Amino acid sequence: MLAVRLDAETEARLNNLAAQTHRTKSFYVKQALLEYLDDIEDIYIGQKRVEDLRAGKDELVSFEDLKKELGYV
Repeated sequence: MLAVRLDAETEARLNNLAAQTHRTKSFYVKQALLEYLDDIEDIYIGQKRVEDLRAGKDELVSFEDLKKELGYV
């Protein structure tokens, strides 16, 4: 279980949304967290890729080569 402290404005917005949609506040907090985690994981994957490219551990692939590799050409 996780407890989260919200500022008054955010809590009021969350309460209002939950009341209007007949969903729980937990539902919206979970949805927001899942979306945030997806985004932040993508950022870290991108940063790791750039680091690998700069360190010479990986190389760029052209879009044309990628399409060929995936059978789109």
